[in-house]
Amino acid sequence: MVISAQGRVGDEADLVEYRDMLTIVRDRIQDLIKKGRTLDQVQAARPTFEYDGLFGATSGPWTTAMFVEAAYRDLSRR
Repeated sequence: MVISAQGRVGDEADLVEYRDMLTIVRDRIQDLIKKGRTLDQVQAARPTFEYDGLFGATSGPWTTAMFVEAAYRDLSRR
């Protein structure tokens, strides 16, 4: 069982789903960076689209846009 500071209690399948989402979104952003896309273009491509309903947020301390920006900036440095 996974007990987070916020949200519901999860199990191993939930953790695997979250890991897979992170890997897929990272790969998408990395591919867009390799194609020379800017942060605005990556945001417009919505690399998190099918995960937004489950993991996304448009308000609060950590939004989907902030997540994509952080991933973009980190992957751009490599």
